[in-house]
Amino acid sequence: MGKRIISRRRGAGTGPYRSPSHRHHGAVYLPAPSITGEGTVVGLSQAPGRTAPVADVRTAQGEVVRLVAPAGLATGEKVSLHTGPLRRGSVLALSEIPDGTLVSNLEVNPFDGGRLVRAAGTSALVVAHTAREVTVQLPSGRFKTFLPSCRVQVGAVAGGGRLERPIIKAGKKVLAYRSLSRPAFKVRGVAMNPVNHPFGGGAHQHVGRPSTVSSGAWPGAKVGRFSRSQRRRRVGRGGK
Repeated sequence: MGKRIISRRRGAGTGPYRSPSHRHHGAVYLPAPSITGEGTVVGLSQAPGRTAPVADVRTAQGEVVRLVAPAGLATGEKVSLHTGPLRRGSVLALSEIPDGTLVSNLEVNPFDGGRLVRAAGTSALVVAHTAREVTVQLPSGRFKTFLPSCRVQVGAVAGGGRLERPIIKAGKKVLAYRSLSRPAFKVRGVAMNPVNHPFGGGAHQHVGRPSTVSSGAWPGAKVGRFSRSQRRRRVGRGGK
């Protein structure tokens, strides 16, 4: 069956919808637990395919690790890796971060390298500590609990004013989105032909049918406003 909906054709990111590997300079994750001590920032660079800049940190063992650069970090500054004082850009466990501290690059599971709060300008807030978990408020406002052994970086992610700069030209937007493997422009369904979208075609641009689809609709027709998910159990008479 053909996939006329772009979101279905994209899938898990195959073919032209996969970010080109030659544009990336390498993985950016938290260092291994064996790398401890004090590190020095030797360089800051902009990695294609990422909204935030990347910091190159030379460790006490002589290795160079690449971290998501926090806001205000400069070349020559010192950062703590797993042990040491609380500094901007330091990699520490949540159990060592005091309440009210802005953090980024959180680990969902201990030593997974960092999965959350990695986009430019984002930050999370450490709210409370207990013996078994640490509560963190994510950028979305949601409160999530983590294990105290999960590692984070101290400070908000750099590049917060990225969206304030206008793109001006359409061609620059195409080039900017090329490494992100995302379409630079979004075409409305009613502006397409009938073979390209269920809402396409007609004497004038209109949907021509109810735009709300059920959750059980077949994938080719699942466009528009999705119906409300049936998460709550309906309670009848007598509470049954």
